[in-house]
Amino acid sequence: MKKTRKIAALAVLFGLTLSIPFQTNSTESLMLAKANAETKVAKSKNVILMIGDGMGPTQVTAARLYANKFYKQEKLELDNYLVGAATTFADPGVADGVFQSGIVTDSASAGTAFATGNKTYNAAISVSNADVSRPFASFIEAAHDQGLATGLVTTARITHATPAVFASHVRQRDNETAIASQYLTSGVDVLMGGGKSFFVTKEEKGKRTDKNIIEDFTAAGYKYVEDKKGLNAIKPTDGKVLGLFANSHVDYVIDRKESTPSLADMTKKSLEILSQNKKGFAIMVEGGRIDHAGHANDIHSNVEETLDFDAAVKVAMDFAKKDGNTTVIISADHETGGLSLSRDNIYEVNLEDFKMLNSSSEVIGAELNKETVKTKEDVKKILSAYTTFSFTDEELQQILDGDGSSYKREGALNAVVAKHAIIGWTGHGHSGVDVGIWAFGPAKESLRGLHDNTELATVAAQTIGVDLQKATKKLQDKYLYPVFKIDREGKVLFPAAEMYAAFGLKQNGDVFEKPSLSITVPKTGNTITVNGKPLQLSAPIDVDNNSVYLPLEAFEQAIGKKLSWDSLSERIVME
Repeated sequence: MKKTRKIAALAVLFGLTLSIPFQTNSTESLMLAKANAETKVAKSKNVILMIGDGMGPTQVTAARLYANKFYKQEKLELDNYLVGAATTFADPGVADGVFQSGIVTDSASAGTAFATGNKTYNAAISVSNADVSRPFASFIEAAHDQGLATGLVTTARITHATPAVFASHVRQRDNETAIASQYLTSGVDVLMGGGKSFFVTKEEKGKRTDKNIIEDFTAAGYKYVEDKKGLNAIKPTDGKVLGLFANSHVDYVIDRKESTPSLADMTKKSLEILSQNKKGFAIMVEGGRIDHAGHANDIHSNVEETLDFDAAVKVAMDFAKKDGNTTVIISADHETGGLSLSRDNIYEVNLEDFKMLNSSSEVIGAELNKETVKTKEDVKKILSAYTTFSFTDEELQQILDGDGSSYKREGALNAVVAKHAIIGWTGHGHSGVDVGIWAFGPAKESLRGLHDNTELATVAAQTIGVDLQKATKKLQDKYLYPVFKIDREGKVLFPAAEMYAAFGLKQNGDVFEKPSLSITVPKTGNTITVNGKPLQLSAPIDVDNNSVYLPLEAFEQAIGKKLSWDSLSERIVME
């Protein structure tokens, strides 16, 4: 894997975007990225990592201005703990069928850096950047291995990229059914967020084609809750908890029902539970919907979600101050939307118009994007239920036409709001700017200045004294995550050259060998030769774009172990 570079800019604190030099060497090395060897990370019993997904510098400023105007709040809780900034770039790689340089990260690769201390490609969930990927352990998994309590909390789906990187491993972040199943065997004590659909069957309005796995969680000792009342009824000594508070993501703050817990509610209960473990705990808390509001360019939801996250920060800080032996680390995986405060050469921001809409654009957009909406009058009638603002005919037509993106009329509505608010969005995706680091507790001094995002994982692991390398080796001894194809008969096939190389064999033409082993692979037929003896395969040899693909049993002699294919998680299990 590509080594990250320590950036010696210790005076830089926040909001400064730098050009980060990229190394072009192979990314297949599995060495963990480490914090500066000279840094002594102070120890603490517990660690809380908090991630404001999509919360760039401008989002923080906007939330502060908004809180000051509408809630008479002089500053954010976050503002008391700013210590540095983090880079956000990922590894180059293919995501969604397109090669990406990695300069702009997604949540999967950024989360992998925060969780494991390793760079990887966009869309990867804690696996290496290679055709035959290997899993990287997170500090949450390492903490579990060493007897600490662990938790994951989010306002997004619990199976979404950011929480997923801390306790699951898949090549593609969209494989959320597998992520849900891997949580069951991860040992994580507290899981709270949305995403119920990936735990239940299609017959139950879910996504699974196999079975309802909530029942498996309860059989494994988890208390299951799905609303605020159920959460409040949980006792600190109840142990393991699975809280799924929405079928998909938890509702935005401005749409949220009283029965739905806030991020602060979830955080408080989780800390009560995890702190029962005398050895300590490790937890990740995510404000996941800041990102979604940024993608949609919904400024009202964006600031309210940031404040919801800030309220959870206060819960964590109050706990840490009372406990006296807890490190809190806070950052963002990236910025979303390219938000600017002011636009069109106007030196002003209309904060009042942040609240132009009284529901999220997600709710309003669901109505606007219906095929039955045909005219400006249809648009006007829908909007009248969500605002007292009078839109011009030109604005109504702009909304009716949509913004040309997947957000359609929702995106156009937010573009109109943005112009009135005198703010700008560069688009519906992420940007590549640096993000803030806030910290409290013993390890705070290790995070001053500018850091690569991988360093947050190493600091988190070191402060609670857990071994990332040992936990990673445990996973890599058991699993491989190769690229694969499925032939016409439904047989899963794997690339011969890449697989044999992963098992230490060198290629010379059709021959792959290492000491005491020689395997000859022809381009046709269904037989390979192992040390001169024929081995008949269960599927014919397949050649695709000059690459040879073989069924799984062709590789068992190379590693000397029985191999099986986990089709749900799309991984090889080395038994």
